[in-house]
Amino acid sequence: MTAQPRADARSAPGARAPSVEDGGGTGLDPALFRGAMARFPSGVAIVTAHDQQGRPHGFTASSLCSLSLDPPLLLVCLATSARCYPVFARSPQFAVSMLRDEHEHTELARRFAGKSPDKFAGGGFVPTPHGGTVVAGALAVVECAVRRRVGAGDHVIILGEAEHVALPEPGGRPAVYVDRGFGSLCDADLARSDTPRGPTP
Repeated sequence: MTAQPRADARSAPGARAPSVEDGGGTGLDPALFRGAMARFPSGVAIVTAHDQQGRPHGFTASSLCSLSLDPPLLLVCLATSARCYPVFARSPQFAVSMLRDEHEHTELARRFAGKSPDKFAGGGFVPTPHGGTVVAGALAVVECAVRRRVGAGDHVIILGEAEHVALPEPGGRPAVYVDRGFGSLCDADLARSDTPRGPTP
């Protein structure tokens, strides 16, 4: 039997060579990649953990994703260059506070995205019954036990299993980050569901 030539995607009908705007894969301009990802809207959260002396540390995260319902897993991503990285590289727990579309919360998000050595000095946080430190009035709070850390380029992916969840009343609008700024969802996008309510942190 005569071997048939393998189809090449590059010669397939409708295929085209990468353009300059595509970046061509290898050697991709980081600014081009950031620009593309900036157009993808994300929710905003502040992720917190404690160091060995019990002091809180945290960062603003838009790279937050639910991963599994059984067991209940989520992941967050943190730059290895972040000031708080050594704490999150060792802490066995972390807490996620999902932010509202309110001035106080967006200002917290900006503060925790910066390089201030004491981001908690301005207040806005409360303790939880389980030892966490979370944003006051958060849209939702999830406290997690770290199950795995995976290095990925210049970031680490932190995989956590949810141990405690708080869904305070009322609901409200989530903070949204898109195109390097904060936006909001319109009322039509906020139809209420039958989400069960949990305890307030």
